[in-house]
Amino acid sequence: QVQLVESGGGLVQAGGSLRLSCSASGRTFSNYAMGWFRQAPGKEREFVAAISWSGGNTYYADSVTGRFTVSRDNVKSTVYLQMNSLKPEDTAVYYCAADRQKTTRNPKEYDYWGQGTQVTVSE
Repeated sequence: QVQLVESGGGLVQAGGSLRLSCSASGRTFSNYAMGWFRQAPGKEREFVAAISWSGGNTYYADSVTGRFTVSRDNVKSTVYLQMNSLKPEDTAVYYCAADRQKTTRNPKEYDYWGQGTQVTVSE
C-alpha cells in the first residue's frame, strides 16, 4: 500500500506559478512511476505529466508542455509539479498517482491515488 498526499495548490493569477508536491509513504517510493492528473468540474480526469521511477523519463500533455515540469526526489519520497505561465483553463483539482508497472498516461493503470489539491487560476 502507498499513501499519497498532495499539497501546494491555491489561488493564483494568470501568468503566475505554483509548485505542487506529492509525498508518498508506505512501500518503496523508487519502485513506482508517478503521474499527475487533473479534473475540472464537469470534465473527465485528464493526464498532465508522468515520470519514471528513476526520473530519467518524463511525459507531458500537449496542453502543458513547455509550462509544467515534473520531477522527483526518491530520497524524500516526493514528486513535484512545477507549473509556470498558468492559465485559467489550468483550473482543476490536481491528483498524483503511483504505478507499479510502468510510466503511463492512462489513469486506469495507476494503482494508488492521492486526495487531490485545488488549483484555481484567475483572469
